Amino acid sequence: MKPINLILSKPLEKLALGASRFWGNPDLPKDVKYPMYIDSEGDEYPYFFVCQINLEDIAPYDTDNLLPHSGLLSFFAKIDYYMGYCDDFYVGVTEGVSDTDAVKVMYFPTCDDMEEVVLLDDNDEPSSPCELQIEFSHTREPLSEEHSLLALPTHRPWETWDSPYEDWQILLQVDSFSGDDFDLNFIDFGVLDILISPTDLKNRVYDRARAIVLST
Repeated sequence: MKPINLILSKPLEKLALGASRFWGNPDLPKDVKYPMYIDSEGDEYPYFFVCQINLEDIAPYDTDNLLPHSGLLSFFAKIDYYMGYCDDFYVGVTEGVSDTDAVKVMYFPTCDDMEEVVLLDDNDEPSSPCELQIEFSHTREPLSEEHSLLALPTHRPWETWDSPYEDWQILLQVDSFSGDDFDLNFIDFGVLDILISPTDLKNRVYDRARAIVLST
């Protein structure tokens, strides 16, 4: 299994509907609502949109056919604390394997009949950082950011994940990094790993994914 590296850059123009993108706004089928969660006080909040992958883009790199090669795979997570938008470290993903409520991975078999969903802040401005385009590669430059699909557990300080997740695989890894309008820091410039069981990966079931933050 070769990791598929995500190489991010500023787009020259707005990305097309259904295109692979990091940050920005997700594209969702018109009958699908933006994913929300309920906090401990019963208040409703949106998950933070991380990225969406147009699966046709990764087909040449997914030589083991571990992922679908059509449609859209979209990632949302409770990472507001690491973006500096929340003061409570314990709301969302922490340094132990999370429950399934900490992340939301959504698979759409087709990109037809979708629309961009924009969340606005209190000033009626988009609440997400500006979108970044994604290119894919089996290689990356030394010391570059380690964003990747099907990543190897190189940041894990122990031999396996804690029980009962010993054989779970990294579906998506997101590295700490900064841009003009955001600063993402996973504790000490660590990584976010979204994990999936081998059975769910094989059966293309993504709604039981979990996550963990690994600090350097």
